[in-house]
Amino acid sequence: MLKELCLLNGTSGDEKSVRDFIINEIKPYCEYSVDSLGSIIAFKKGSFVPDNKIMLCAHMDEVGFVIKDIDESGYLSFDAVGGIDAKVIAGRNITVNDINGVIGLKPVHLLTEDEKGASPAIKSMRIDIGAKNREDALKFVHPGDYAYFSSDYYELGDGFIKSKALDDRIGCMLLIELIKSDLKYDTYFCFNVQEEVGLRGAMCTSYQVQADISLILEATTAADLCGVTGGERVCVLGDGAVVSFMDGRTIYDKELYSLAMKTAEENNVKVQTKTAIAGGNDAGAIQTSGKGSRVLAISLPCRYIHSSASVVKKSDIDETRKLINALLPKLYD
Repeated sequence: MLKELCLLNGTSGDEKSVRDFIINEIKPYCEYSVDSLGSIIAFKKGSFVPDNKIMLCAHMDEVGFVIKDIDESGYLSFDAVGGIDAKVIAGRNITVNDINGVIGLKPVHLLTEDEKGASPAIKSMRIDIGAKNREDALKFVHPGDYAYFSSDYYELGDGFIKSKALDDRIGCMLLIELIKSDLKYDTYFCFNVQEEVGLRGAMCTSYQVQADISLILEATTAADLCGVTGGERVCVLGDGAVVSFMDGRTIYDKELYSLAMKTAEENNVKVQTKTAIAGGNDAGAIQTSGKGSRVLAISLPCRYIHSSASVVKKSDIDETRKLINALLPKLYD
């Protein structure tokens, strides 16, 4: 399922193919609706009504690109949708409207000395789809169309997975699995849109559900690379699920954080915390929506996040799944 989800294209505002896939998977197991922004709000009926209204969330969108203009030579100017470092996109294969292309920039031997010493900017890059001219390009592409990393999904090394969109199709997969499972208590599940451009979908779904406790399933930045040591590694592939106490958008509920850590210890689940106060996720919107919600984020450590070659480890997915299954029953009371 993870491979199928990752290979779907669905950047912020264009999540339809991901949404359709998820609905097809969950519709025999729950009630669901789609809100005006395009997020899915699902309700799984259990045998009992819990004391606390519980909501689990993941986001459907991925980072990508939007076409801004087409020049007379048929090259496409574009901008990022979501946070993408320009250094990771030059020379990458992309698709736009199922047309193959490549992101190009000025050849190195034509750069000025100042340009050689500077990082490339997206405004200096163009997408080349092999068009003869602007008129030819307009047969296939128009301003406002989305472009995506063209990326294979494959396993490498000792249990690693490489793909685009692991952020946050992993979370979507875990929610689908839970919806298909037998749950003792009534539970809400939200598959949110437009997380990568400001947590917009979560603002709407959380306002509608008004949960007492919200659990956000995510992917988060791992910097466990050669030469990076200590807390600067943020989190580490192979060290299990990541439970955050704070990030750039959210101070997480201290009791829920402690409960998650204690539950991991009691159930022999590998767990770690995020050693950088940076980034953010849908919890930032959910925490302050409506009457407010107590929030907790459980994330997968992910190298090279927001690129065409994100990498996670399968054992961390297993540990995250174990932690969620052990923790969730404790949240209902």
